[in-house]
Amino acid sequence: MTARHRSLPTGGALQTEMTVAASQTRAESLAEQIANDILTGTLPPGLHLDEQILAKRFGVSRTPVRDALRLLSGTGLIDLRPRTGATVRTITPDELDMLFIAMGEIEATCARLATLSMTPSERAGLQNLHDAMGLLADAADRDGYANANQAFHDALYAGAHNSVVEEIAVSLRRRLTPFRRAQFRAPGRLHRSHAEHGAVVRAVLARDAAAANAAMLIHMSIVEDAFEAMDATPAQDRQAAKDRQGAKEAARGRRGGEPTSRIAGPARLERQRR
Repeated sequence: MTARHRSLPTGGALQTEMTVAASQTRAESLAEQIANDILTGTLPPGLHLDEQILAKRFGVSRTPVRDALRLLSGTGLIDLRPRTGATVRTITPDELDMLFIAMGEIEATCARLATLSMTPSERAGLQNLHDAMGLLADAADRDGYANANQAFHDALYAGAHNSVVEEIAVSLRRRLTPFRRAQFRAPGRLHRSHAEHGAVVRAVLARDAAAANAAMLIHMSIVEDAFEAMDATPAQDRQAAKDRQGAKEAARGRRGGEPTSRIAGPARLERQRR
């Protein structure tokens, strides 16, 4: 028996690893569902995310909910604090725009470096993955395409052969993953995304670093545009809900109840300071 074989988990250890992997998969799937509800306005900004309520809603225990919220805390969609728990965060358009700009520049850098550094087998793998994604687009398999899309960009990160750049790219991608996945709900987006990838792949295979850089910048700018188009209706719904809430608070203020502006209330200010 080789050292490699001896290092493989067996019995209870293997079962433990399988259980952990399944738990992580449930948490990732749940995080995606919660992120989608946040992006569509079902879970509005400022809402406290109660673990027990979420567990009941999605038919799971509190453990995957807790793990999912931890995953989402790195995306900027929620604020997760000790004792107070998780709250849906308000992300300003300026913040999101800065993230997409940074992501575009890093992705373009990865594409350029990958063009210069990829091995022949890595280039072949990129082409094969791109071909497979074409079939997923034809089948309108949004989830499959979204997962393959992550693998496509991962291949370029790794192909850059620069661990520092790769680490930055992965970190930024983690924060933008919910927004990047949301784009695929747009009609016809899968085929357009595949065509944009095609321009990148052709440049990489032709070893044209400048063209790969430009093609990726264009692709990432379109990704942002696609998300903004998908987010337009939920944003309008969120604003309408906010306007209705403001009207209710104003009415209470005129009746001598709560202050017209909840932001001006001392309890609210105290919570903000904490």
